[in-house]
Amino acid sequence: MMPLMGCDFTSRPTIKKPIILAIGTSQNGRVQLLKLERLSSLNSFEAWLNQNPYWLGALDLPFGLPRELVETLTWPTQWEACIRHYEGLSRADIRAAFAAFCDARPAGQKFAHRATDIPAGSSPSMKWVNPPVAYMLHAGVPLLLNSGVHLPGLYSGDLRRVALEGYPGLLAREVIGKRSYKSDDKAKQTPDRLIARKDLLGALENGRTRLGFRLKLTHAQHDTLVDDASGDSLDAVLCLLQAAWAQARGAPGYGLPKTMDPLEGWIVTA
Repeated sequence: MMPLMGCDFTSRPTIKKPIILAIGTSQNGRVQLLKLERLSSLNSFEAWLNQNPYWLGALDLPFGLPRELVETLTWPTQWEACIRHYEGLSRADIRAAFAAFCDARPAGQKFAHRATDIPAGSSPSMKWVNPPVAYMLHAGVPLLLNSGVHLPGLYSGDLRRVALEGYPGLLAREVIGKRSYKSDDKAKQTPDRLIARKDLLGALENGRTRLGFRLKLTHAQHDTLVDDASGDSLDAVLCLLQAAWAQARGAPGYGLPKTMDPLEGWIVTA
């Protein structure tokens, strides 16, 4: 049984704000959370990618940039070449290029979007603030490429290690709507957000989502997910369920649409 992984990614991991991996398995409609791993550096994340020979994962970071943006900036329009070009830029370079792109566009249409952003309700992958997903792509996707993992529809790599783009907000909104369930700001870690985490987790454990899986947790795991007011642990588990959905659809597409743009990528389950 191939292990599954859900990843809550951060572009600048620390001990206090690590990359969190939810490791589990799926069988007969039940997804068992085996453990949570906390990685406090990008080096440790890359080591994990290389040291674990069999896994299928959904990772909460964008795998591609909007085609409109790439073509306007005259960057390479082949995915791997585009990522390598992007990797070679500094964050200041990225911010300047993207800000100039936005400044040249009318109000209300500043950002370019990928096709997947609309059905997923996700932030455009070129955003460099609130949330800085452009920097997450910059930090994380080259590591996937360097590790030789397989990215369906984007890059042909090691078929025993499969990485898909996940987005926990997509699944969370299905269950609790627009209610907020997390915050890194301690002043905003309110009882309402605690209740929202409990409601979200209860729905996952009872299989009340369109993905069709029931989440299996120990009492200790349940408490850990509820008590993490940042929501990072719960986000990793939401990605784990998206990985299970992809695994059920199987190779080669893992549920991704056949019409997916091979430059932009797609959020699994969107």
